[in-house]
Amino acid sequence: MGELYVVATPIGNLQDMTPRAIDVLRRVSLIAAEDTRHSQRLLRAFDIETPLISYHQHNEQARVERLLTALESGDVALISDAGTPAISDPGAVLVCAVREAGYVVTPIPGVSAVIAAASASGLIEGPYLFQGFLPRSGEDRRAAMGRMLQANVPVVLFESPNRLGATLTHLADFFGDRQAVVARELTKLHEEIVGGTLGELAAIFSDRDVKGEVVIVVAEAASESETPTEQSDARQLAARLVADGLKPSRAARELAKITGLSGSEAYDLVRSVSASGAPGTSA
Repeated sequence: MGELYVVATPIGNLQDMTPRAIDVLRRVSLIAAEDTRHSQRLLRAFDIETPLISYHQHNEQARVERLLTALESGDVALISDAGTPAISDPGAVLVCAVREAGYVVTPIPGVSAVIAAASASGLIEGPYLFQGFLPRSGEDRRAAMGRMLQANVPVVLFESPNRLGATLTHLADFFGDRQAVVARELTKLHEEIVGGTLGELAAIFSDRDVKGEVVIVVAEAASESETPTEQSDARQLAARLVADGLKPSRAARELAKITGLSGSEAYDLVRSVSASGAPGTSA
């Protein structure tokens, strides 16, 4: 029986490729890659001639059986375009299927944009929440923001460069002026790591033509006095939903979904916030 290797690859600088990763990719019988054209350039750089097969979000269900069949006769490696597979990249479906089929799954650690940004931010000493990419808009985005606020730990998230300014502004609305770091193009020629409050960063990046991959790190509340209680947290969320222009009934439904309040409790809080005109931008 074969073995599935989950192999981390560089996120920009080829010197971050580990000797172990090179050895594994050379000796497996097949490599499942997110973008075979992109990965072929990586393999050529390290004289790796192993055959490639595409494995991405649009074909992963169909590819699982093909890769399980390949494991019957040899080892298989899984790579993404950059960094560690199955972290906001395809791979989790395959890993679960392989484990359920009784095969061994072995991680080959290496570069992770999440860890790189977290380590360079200076904002994380203990637990933190990795959000991945936020939903682009609407109810799902507001719900994700609410969960991040309620977690009351530092948050690491990915964002598209063309939405960076808007997302930083939205984060400032929810979190207030917490400290944060924007890490752009990590390990690449134009690497940039910029710190400041969320408001300051929103002002900086809203006026720039941003390129490259982006990681945002948001600090937890600066002091215990700034840490929201469950009640004030829910009120802040209610105020944010009202400020976003939601009707009271819809705002209450979303508030209940995020916080676990009953429908009547959420509706009463929304009506209270609406009546008082309380802003939703304090943290």
